[in-house]
Amino acid sequence: QVHLVESGGGLVQPGGSLRLFCAASGSIGGINRMGWYRQAPGKERELVATITAGGTTIYADSVKGRFTISGDNAKNMVTVQMYSLKPEDTALYYCNAYMPLLDEMYWGQGTQVTCSS
Repeated sequence: QVHLVESGGGLVQPGGSLRLFCAASGSIGGINRMGWYRQAPGKERELVATITAGGTTIYADSVKGRFTISGDNAKNMVTVQMYSLKPEDTALYYCNAYMPLLDEMYWGQGTQVTCSS
């Protein structure tokens, strides 16, 4: 079993910054990709950014140039630094881990990000 714990969400004004953290524990040996997804009220969950163990990153078009994802394999952590936040970034942000050998996706419980003046 894999456990993912997110932290770092909160309330921020438009144009502000936040950093989200995700720590993985448990049977994490087979994970080769971690990332962040988000879900706004009334909308489907969507990709924000992912990073592989080798450092390859993917970003949603809506966050390119504003968000930066990074991973620490030694600490089993993934972080997303969010700049120039907009009201439309408001959502529950979920940490995700993918284990290809089992074709399993694991999710954290989410951390709320609210961008409002």
